[in-house]
Amino acid sequence: MKIKSSEFVISAAGESQFPVDGLPEVALAGRSNVGKSSLINKMLLRRNLARTSAQPGKTQTLNYYLINGELYFVDFPGYGYAKVSKSQREAWGKLAERYLRDRKPLKLVLQLVDLRHPPSADDRNMYAWLSHYGIPMCVVATKADKISRNQIPKHAKIVRQTLGMPGHVPLIVFSSETGQGREELWSLIEQAVEIASESPSEPENFAQETEDNG
Repeated sequence: MKIKSSEFVISAAGESQFPVDGLPEVALAGRSNVGKSSLINKMLLRRNLARTSAQPGKTQTLNYYLINGELYFVDFPGYGYAKVSKSQREAWGKLAERYLRDRKPLKLVLQLVDLRHPPSADDRNMYAWLSHYGIPMCVVATKADKISRNQIPKHAKIVRQTLGMPGHVPLIVFSSETGQGREELWSLIEQAVEIASESPSEPENFAQETEDNG
């Protein structure tokens, strides 16, 4: 994917704020601190486009990012954050379920998990829920640069086994530091949203932020 433009559009707190242009949407879901913001920034070759909330888990909105005027990344709040009240979790859960089940422009869900650790109970529940409803998905194992290269296959196998992933569900090992998995992930996204691929073009002086909380 050749990134020509990218911009933050809206933090949508409900269906009435969702874009109505019908452009395809790719949702990103994962636990707090799994690296969603860093992944977005690396995928879009932007340093600080996606930022995290000062209070993780408190902002229960869908953040929309428009790419090349032809598709959206939709960033979900991190799940599994203990300080969110039960009522907040229930309200957010209903909105998230309606979006994931009923949103027609949604073409793909990227479920992010931390490659360093076996998927959590929340990760397993999210994967099982998406699988149950037949929602197109890809599991992205982040922070690949935090473990040695020869340990990656072992950790990837643990992710697959813990989630109970069948072979046809893609698992992409990703690093927002090195860019590992970026082109593979773009290829999958382009196929899902039916956008023709173009040669990548990266700014010469792009420097990725080193860490994020999202």
